Amino acid sequence: MAPAKENVSLLVKLYYLAVMTLVAATYTVALRYTRTTGTALYFSSTAVCVAEVIKLFLSLGILAKETGSLSKLLTSLRENVLGSPKELLKLGVPSVVYAIQNNMAFLALSNLDAAVYQVTYQLKIPCTALCTILMLNRTLSKLQWFSVFMLCGGVTLVQWKPAQATKVQVEQSPLMGFGAIAVAVLCSGFAGVYFEKVLKSSDTSLWVRNIQMYLSGITVTLAGVYMYDGAQVIEKGFFYGYTHYVWFVIFLSSVGGLYTSIVVKYTDNIMKGFSAAAAIVLSTVASVILFGLQITVPFSFGALLVCISIYLYGLPRQDTTKIQPVETKVSKQNLVNV
Repeated sequence: MAPAKENVSLLVKLYYLAVMTLVAATYTVALRYTRTTGTALYFSSTAVCVAEVIKLFLSLGILAKETGSLSKLLTSLRENVLGSPKELLKLGVPSVVYAIQNNMAFLALSNLDAAVYQVTYQLKIPCTALCTILMLNRTLSKLQWFSVFMLCGGVTLVQWKPAQATKVQVEQSPLMGFGAIAVAVLCSGFAGVYFEKVLKSSDTSLWVRNIQMYLSGITVTLAGVYMYDGAQVIEKGFFYGYTHYVWFVIFLSSVGGLYTSIVVKYTDNIMKGFSAAAAIVLSTVASVILFGLQITVPFSFGALLVCISIYLYGLPRQDTTKIQPVETKVSKQNLVNV
């Protein structure tokens, strides 16, 4: 993998960075648009379920390309999916958590502006860091801890006096929106680290794991549709309120996660940090144009702190403990030569 990563040109890396940024920003703004401007509001639970189905078929297609033939694809599915019920149950845990996270995203963007959501959602970084420490026994550098506290301070400023959108006429509850984001970031941190732990516990293909997770996810989200919107779905239909904008949001939700998992080997943490910061800027600009967002000083300063903290958190860690012995050895050799 390492050589492939080194051979990728800067132009290709910038292309991946641009796509990641556009997908993140466009998804947030488009979802906000569909939740605040439509006359017939669609059921978010059905949208989450449809996205899981699309992800399943996309993963099947990628696995088919990876295996190279239909017979190998069927053998892989028979061994790893149909023949491994325990693995399906194991991947059922992140499926449930991701389903909750995706539904919370819809709830949050129904009550918060896209720019406020984009900034506040970066709380997933400290949440993921905490789960990494507890579940994978990793450590953070002092600079990373500093950036975590800086990020929390920036989000606090953004939420202290949330920027208001003058063109949005629907009833909103900022407190409910922030609560939904809090649940979403907790789910994101836990599910991401749990899935990473499952991936590294065996040599099973990433796409096989995705298929196992999406099969469980479809079951979980269908149960969610029945529990929360069952009566209304039976009355109005599964695809009630769907427009081409809603389908666009579902498409972005489906492709976004898969695309990130594909291109992650070609980028580093610094580039991903720039992508997140650029997505915040684009979301803010789009919110001003589409929703009449009024930028406040606390929001601007808080968003700036969040962008800086994302950059600092992604800086490569330098292990100075391994440099000193080498320098000492070289110095001793020079003395011997003298």
